[in-house]
Amino acid sequence: MSHDHDSDSPVLSVGERDADLSQCLSDGLDAVNFPATGTTAADQTSLSVKVVDAAGEVVAGLTGWTWGGLFGIDMVWVREDSRRDGWGSKLLLAAEEEARRRGCDRACVSSFTFQAPGFYQRHGYVETGRTLGFPGGAEDVHMYKSFDMSA
Repeated sequence: MSHDHDSDSPVLSVGERDADLSQCLSDGLDAVNFPATGTTAADQTSLSVKVVDAAGEVVAGLTGWTWGGLFGIDMVWVREDSRRDGWGSKLLLAAEEEARRRGCDRACVSSFTFQAPGFYQRHGYVETGRTLGFPGGAEDVHMYKSFDMSA
């Protein structure tokens, strides 16, 4: 089936990751989100914590962001041969400390049921909801933590 298109008509396309599109969407959402939340681009920063061994290889790492008093954790990973060495807790505590230094008083994270929801719960995170339907019967557990700012 073919369609006649006016040369000035918008065109829909589907594809893989598109860095230019992601930046365009981010800019468009910022134009809505900043006025709605009373924040600015200066309130939005990235955060990372990294552990490397003597050879310069990554042992463990955490990436996230801070925005308007909220610390969001994107990814945490510890190399398999180092998973019993406490690096996960050290990463999380260092990231939370930096988030507090930046003025954050709360944090959020999601973790699949086959990953580490129990780890976060042991560190004071509470479940706020789940997204169902992931492969293998997994669920994405959403968690939240309020920081004690007097610490």
